[in-house]
Amino acid sequence: MALAVLRVLIGCLFVICVCSASRVAAATPNIVLILADDLGYGDVGAFNADSKIPTPNLDRLAAEGMRFTDAHAGGSVCVPSRYSLLTGRFSVRDKLQWRDGPVIKNDQMTIASLLKQHGYRTSMVGKWHQGFDTPGPDSDAQFDYDQPLRGGPVDRGFQTFFGMHASLDIPPYFYIRDRTPVVPPTDSIDASTSVGGKEDWNKIQGAFWREGPVAPGFVHTEVTPRFAREAVEVLQAYAATDNEAPLFLYLALPSPHTPWLPTEAFRGKSGAGMYGDFVMQVDAVVGQVVSALNSTAMSNDTLVLFSSDNGPVWYDTDTDRFGHDAVGGLRGMKGSSWEGGHRMPFIARWPGHVTPGTASDQTIAFSDVFATFADLVGSADIPAGQAEDSVSFLPFLLDAEMPRQSRAPIVHNSSTLRDGDWKLILPRRKRELGKTGSQKLGGELYNLRDDPNEEKNLFESESERVERMQKKLASILAS
Repeated sequence: MALAVLRVLIGCLFVICVCSASRVAAATPNIVLILADDLGYGDVGAFNADSKIPTPNLDRLAAEGMRFTDAHAGGSVCVPSRYSLLTGRFSVRDKLQWRDGPVIKNDQMTIASLLKQHGYRTSMVGKWHQGFDTPGPDSDAQFDYDQPLRGGPVDRGFQTFFGMHASLDIPPYFYIRDRTPVVPPTDSIDASTSVGGKEDWNKIQGAFWREGPVAPGFVHTEVTPRFAREAVEVLQAYAATDNEAPLFLYLALPSPHTPWLPTEAFRGKSGAGMYGDFVMQVDAVVGQVVSALNSTAMSNDTLVLFSSDNGPVWYDTDTDRFGHDAVGGLRGMKGSSWEGGHRMPFIARWPGHVTPGTASDQTIAFSDVFATFADLVGSADIPAGQAEDSVSFLPFLLDAEMPRQSRAPIVHNSSTLRDGDWKLILPRRKRELGKTGSQKLGGELYNLRDDPNEEKNLFESESERVERMQKKLASILAS
């Protein structure tokens, strides 16, 4: 009886904390969400003191805000991770066949549509990778360039969009403004033949892109700088208006995803080859955005969030060669169920609200951004069927002293469940990459509190826990 009463009291205290957080945040800020592409947990100096890549702007952002050290992307590859970030849902809830059409349904709320409903001006710059309406199943063309490209950002809550349809190594290569190709991809380009000059990379590393249609004048090296300029222009244009509505800017960088194409200013400047040089360029873009916030007097009224969509394409041989561990001691890499595939650097800065130089070990997921934004704007009720997997972390943002609490289970994919400190990976046929480089034949269970590097497999010795977690995963997937 006493235990039951204690649980009720703890629950009430948590509700009070959440409500207090919402009242503190009643003056809704501008929001700038910057998402890197294929950046590792150990690439950023603020998360890995031994990183061989200088990241002064991200380190400064962390020093002025809060680091989340147990933050997880919505997947270990691009499409599911972005889906979860935008919708507040685990990626297993939908079929993510982005080449066949939009993976986000027309009636599905996004963080952009949520904020738009609450008076925000919403803009996106960069990589979408959530699909557009296609000409139809009988057509060989991915797009009909004579028609508006529907089903993309401006049909999912963003009022403006400048960017591209997918990654910079996936044709066709062209820019899109709102629903219209800036210049249609009427030319063609061969696959990149150089994967790094003197640097020895494999076929999916280095300056890699695929052959296909390309817009006249489109240059791969210029894409990241172009998106940086477009983002700064969004901030400057907003600051120049007399509109009292707050701004939401989502900057989805295509870097340091392949092709690794650092501009001249960054070549040879890191200790991790052309990949490290490209990470330095990502850091510089963050610096440009923060500088624009400062120069437009928006900085104090803006919540800046930074993360990456999944882990890096970085093998043990790369770590050995450069002495740089892109996953910061974790196991795995992009495409892996291990932590290196989806545990991400996550930084939040909001002057006057987020205590500078703090860190939180609270477990959060990309799906939680939706509920956090809803909490921020005072939207108490999320409609049924929307953002089912989202849990607000705003109380932890606003109170650096708040102790870690157990989050509801997180589903990383159809075979991986995180429940409290425990992580279950059910047997899969797919090879897991990274630390050890071995074929994963059986199930895996780890206590991440005691074993964050996933070195001690407890699958056999904790059979009852495995069974309970397996039932939990099956229940969530069935729902």
